[in-house]
Amino acid sequence: MPIRTLRHLGAGRGRAAVLLVALGFGTLGLGGCSISVSDMPILGGSERAEQPKDQQGFPAVNDLPANRDEAVLAPAERNKIEQELIAARERQAASNANASAAPAKPAAAK
Repeated sequence: MPIRTLRHLGAGRGRAAVLLVALGFGTLGLGGCSISVSDMPILGGSERAEQPKDQQGFPAVNDLPANRDEAVLAPAERNKIEQELIAARERQAASNANASAAPAKPAAAK
């Protein structure tokens, strides 16, 4: 009979350990849902300093940005920059094609 009692206690301890682990994970999960201590009213006191409005947030829907002080690129200057970018892209593509077409040198046999 003592063997059964030990088995029974072992099973109970295993269940208790699983229950404690589950309870610990549940507590951690619910801890993320709590509010910070500084936002909690203390004993019903609602005398809290007003938070300043976030000035770095998104603008209002109809709020347009200010006009630019700088002029937009002239069409000739824009075309020149586009041609330079196209030429750089073609040079890069040719360089990549040459690198992949070159066969790798086999290791010297001894």
